[in-house]
Amino acid sequence: MATLPLGYSEVPPGKIAAVVTCLEMTQRPALRREPMGQGWSVDHVERPSLDRYRDLFRRIGQDWLWLSRLNLDDAKLAAIIHDPAVEVRVLRVDGRDEGLMELDFREAGTCELLFFGVTPGLVGQGAGRWLMNRAIACAWSRPIGRFWVHTCTLDHPGALDFYVRSGFRAFARRVEVADDPRLAGTMPRSAAPQVPIIE
Repeated sequence: MATLPLGYSEVPPGKIAAVVTCLEMTQRPALRREPMGQGWSVDHVERPSLDRYRDLFRRIGQDWLWLSRLNLDDAKLAAIIHDPAVEVRVLRVDGRDEGLMELDFREAGTCELLFFGVTPGLVGQGAGRWLMNRAIACAWSRPIGRFWVHTCTLDHPGALDFYVRSGFRAFARRVEVADDPRLAGTMPRSAAPQVPIIE
């Protein structure tokens, strides 16, 4: 694996860069206390429609420049989210999809939490902690020895600490460079105003 030199590395105009932290747990942790009586539920959505999936993915991730799934054509996206070893579960609030946990069991003995989050209106209400408890329970209901996830510096500022508090341990750090989706037209230019656009 190539490594970056010490010091600054130039990021070209039109690109964004993030430091990615990979985290894992190798045994099921104690679940954290969670809010009660919110009327939240989690549905396992088998073979979700692409429009439904993209709508939720965009509503959760636009503030954090989630772009990977938005760059996939229909066939490539369907090949992932319709795979029987990938579970798409949604947090339902008042009849609407407001959270996502996507569990990938395609590697034997391992579960990757591919995507996890709640819509902006639920941030700070305990919905993430509530949903994570269900993600942990779902992952460890299978015969796995490792549950892992990655987050990055473009994500919510509290994301890394949230994963650590949930029982994950950091094991690797990477740098990712990608096309800025606001310049590519995948997201509006107003998305993620905390990340400057450099043209």
